[in-house]
Amino acid sequence: MSMDIIQRDDLEGAGGKDTLLMLGGVALCVVGAGLILTSPIAKRYMGQLGIGDLAGGIVPDIERYFKLRSM
Repeated sequence: MSMDIIQRDDLEGAGGKDTLLMLGGVALCVVGAGLILTSPIAKRYMGQLGIGDLAGGIVPDIERYFKLRSM
């Protein structure tokens, strides 16, 4: 009798636990990326790659895409 209750509880709570573990993993990835990007070495490499220039060049294309999509 008690084993049936334990097994039923395990099956019902599995979805919530999986979601919690997935969101915990995403949070760890975000924190890890933040820690990496705050280091001076990473900032220097990002400056050499010209990420800011790349983002500035993409914005007009995105605006044009939304104009075409709204037509």
